Amino acid sequence: MIKKILIANRGEIALRVLRACRELGIKTVAIHSEADESAMHVRMADESICVGPASAQSSYLNIPAIITAATLTNADGIHPGYGFLSENQRFAEIIEEHNIKFIGPHSSHIKIMGNKIDAKKVMDENKVPTVPGLNDVTDNKKIEQFIDNIGLPVIVKAASGGGGKGMRVVFKSDEIENAINSAKAEAKKSFNDDKVYLEKFLTTPKHIEIQILADAHGNVVTLGERDCSIQRKHQKLIEESPSELLTDKKRKEISDLCKKAVSAIGYEGVGTLEFLYENENFYFMEMNTRLQVEHPVTEMVTGIDLVKQQILAASGEKLTMTQEDISMKGHSIECRINAEHPESFIPSPGKITQYHQPGGLGVRVDSAVYQGYSVPPHYDSMIGKLITYADNRKECIARMNRALEEYVIMGINTNIQLHQKIIMSDEFQSGNYDINFMSTFN
Repeated sequence: MIKKILIANRGEIALRVLRACRELGIKTVAIHSEADESAMHVRMADESICVGPASAQSSYLNIPAIITAATLTNADGIHPGYGFLSENQRFAEIIEEHNIKFIGPHSSHIKIMGNKIDAKKVMDENKVPTVPGLNDVTDNKKIEQFIDNIGLPVIVKAASGGGGKGMRVVFKSDEIENAINSAKAEAKKSFNDDKVYLEKFLTTPKHIEIQILADAHGNVVTLGERDCSIQRKHQKLIEESPSELLTDKKRKEISDLCKKAVSAIGYEGVGTLEFLYENENFYFMEMNTRLQVEHPVTEMVTGIDLVKQQILAASGEKLTMTQEDISMKGHSIECRINAEHPESFIPSPGKITQYHQPGGLGVRVDSAVYQGYSVPPHYDSMIGKLITYADNRKECIARMNRALEEYVIMGINTNIQLHQKIIMSDEFQSGNYDINFMSTFN
């Protein structure tokens, strides 16, 4: 078993990992920037070490400083959380070279899945349905043939992309060249890789993702799905599990294909396969080789602690459950609480002058903020996640509405009221919404 874990992250996810470590009897090291000296994860860890100035580039993305911190504190494991370096192949390689356990998949799997073109090839080989696409965008004739075959609209995507960067939707054939050039420039700036490809653009899909868990002994299980269709500019706002759309037959069908694909490459740890779902058809988009922000809704409906399982898998432990042992019970919803204006979405850093989080049966708050805490302007605006659980979706929504009403955060702007409006809308109540929901919602 790993004895000491350095948590290479901040905020609520650092606190989430710390709590799992404590329950497993594992010592923790918190890293922090100068701006996060008074952060909750720093206060609660067994040890803490500053890795640089406020900017993420100089601290949470500073690989030499993080490796030095792990060496100085004799950490034998590093948990990357999500974001920052969690899907950085070179970071995982360097950790492996230092004989420290990276709590995640092998660096080679990060490399394969980090390139969306390579990831689609793996899925195609294992008969996981993918969106029709064209990888070679240097040949105009091939582009014309592709568009003739599948029709418009199409979407240009960055091979190393994520978060909506390097993406352009094309509705007219004479716009394709500009879209490709523009996407390549943005991809180069964002990911230092200007490779892009084309895909059929689905107009009204749901965003459905499948959670998998694997060990180093070839055992793989799936833990159901999450519906992540409520999103703004490709950033998720609300997630729920299970999806209202999937039948047990459809769920098993896609889950079995996902298991086969991750088994084929010898994957270990947690991972998420993301799909667009339209007209009862799944289309693979990408695989995230890390813990997802929205992992709590899966934990609530399965009763399985994903962070603990991640650590146990990295320690070489065998899974203690089979697919037959896993069942989804009840319904769970997560609202991402962001420090931002609910209408303009402008980030709102500053001091929290009053703080009261909701509680009661079936209410979970994953957050690292507290009264008197100053939200720094240097990082992502998400300051917490509110998760509710109930026997069915209707009760879960009612519980979420009650919990949002109880949530008090003063001194900064938050999107709490926006979440209330969304979950009480007719579209959300009925479950009849897709990824375009926020573009028409007011």
